[in-house]
Amino acid sequence: MPELILPTARLGPSFAAAIREFLAEGRGGPDDRTLLGDLIRQAGPPEDTGPWIARVLDFERMLTDDPPASFVPCTTYWWTDGDTYLGRINLRHRLNEHLREYGGHIGYDIRPTARRRGHATAMLAAALPHAAALGIEKALITCDDDNIASRKVIEANNGVFEDQRGTKLRYRVPTAPGGGPRRD
Repeated sequence: MPELILPTARLGPSFAAAIREFLAEGRGGPDDRTLLGDLIRQAGPPEDTGPWIARVLDFERMLTDDPPASFVPCTTYWWTDGDTYLGRINLRHRLNEHLREYGGHIGYDIRPTARRRGHATAMLAAALPHAAALGIEKALITCDDDNIASRKVIEANNGVFEDQRGTKLRYRVPTAPGGGPRRD
């Protein structure tokens, strides 16, 4: 049964295979301004080696322990099934001005070969209690206006449409049953 875990070297080969899938669909290029794109550029070409996965884990830890000045602290979780990496979700501990407009509290990616199986919906549901533990009562989650799949994931997790800014749809998602007052 899939579960959220902290990134681990044990899944290095499966994670490397997933990165190859993302690269095949064009992720990781200079125009990919996502955390996944940043990770791909930082860690370099995917390899099934100890040094490569160590670079991946260093990047993931840096986001929580010592983020660059332009980042807010966040925790990355991997969605896994046994030794198979399925996806990742980033939970930002707070929002800065840019994230309030475009990125939100939570961002996620499912590897291409694991899509359309409900993993994104389940992964987001599993991450919401972690957001609640950080004091986030209603997580801001955004998606592109043409990303129907992501919109369905957010709405399946009780996301309430807030507004649209440019091409970004903005939703508030309660992190605990019953939600609570809006909080950044």
